Amino acid sequence: MKTRFYYFIALLFMGSLFACVPQRKLEEEQLKRENCEKELSAIKTANLDCSTKLTEALSKLTDEEKIIVELKKDTATFGTDYRNTVSKYDKLNQINEQILEKYNRLIEGSVADTKKISGQLQTTQEQLLQKQDELKLLENQLNAQKKNLDDLTAELKKREIRVAELESILKKKDDATNELKKKMSDALYGFEGKGLTVTQKNGKVYVSMEENLLFSSGKTIVEDKGVEALKKVAKVLEQNVEINILVEGHTDDVPMVGKGEIKDNWDLSAMRATAIVKILTKNSSINPKRLTAAGRGEYFPIDGGKTQEARKKNRRTEIVLTPKLDELFKVLESN
Repeated sequence: MKTRFYYFIALLFMGSLFACVPQRKLEEEQLKRENCEKELSAIKTANLDCSTKLTEALSKLTDEEKIIVELKKDTATFGTDYRNTVSKYDKLNQINEQILEKYNRLIEGSVADTKKISGQLQTTQEQLLQKQDELKLLENQLNAQKKNLDDLTAELKKREIRVAELESILKKKDDATNELKKKMSDALYGFEGKGLTVTQKNGKVYVSMEENLLFSSGKTIVEDKGVEALKKVAKVLEQNVEINILVEGHTDDVPMVGKGEIKDNWDLSAMRATAIVKILTKNSSINPKRLTAAGRGEYFPIDGGKTQEARKKNRRTEIVLTPKLDELFKVLESN
């Protein structure tokens, strides 16, 4: 009898506990998560668009360099033809002068010889006129080719300047990323190998922290040793204002038993990411506009195995640091 009474009391207590969870708070958390996912998608789209435009610019530059090479070959050919025609023209002039001399000497000679020389002279003059036309045509073609070559060379120089500018910006971005990784590794030296790693890939710096460094199993409150590490991270990010910060929560593939506010792995990962964002802003002067909190749940594992070791690796939080690309976007828009 007492057992039933206690059971009844327990049911009443659990019912009142679930009733205390405000529906509005759950909806706000879901809205924040959707906004985070949209912002993340926009960042990825912008990064992909930058890479695509840079690839297209390099491809156009290569094509135009090929065109210029062909134009130079054509120009050299026209130049050779032009010089040959000039040489022939000079020889015809010499022949014409010789014929004129003979004509003058034989003008009083036989009529037959005079007609012959006259005919040769007329033929030579016609040939000279023809060569003059050919020379004029070749000259016009050379001028047109030269203008086309000059225009393409000027355009190529502009593109080379733009590509050099893009490469300079990308180099600055890579240098900034390398420097940021070094600063982050130096700041977190005491934590690396103890559930924390600092890596660099795809132009970004990843600070990955295992669950046991930050949280108790199934919890969203950051423990003291995790807070200490996050404070060091915050100090580095505070001094590097040109860095966007994405905090991603990850879980393993073991389903979360819904209790209270945490209904599933989505909720757990998002709430953990949000808790870390709050610690970063609380312990530094980082502009909140630079921060994004995202819950990835179980869907981005680093180890697809089903062992305890694999699942331990997947239960992590990653702080993804990306240099801002505003300067690069301006160059691409100007093109």
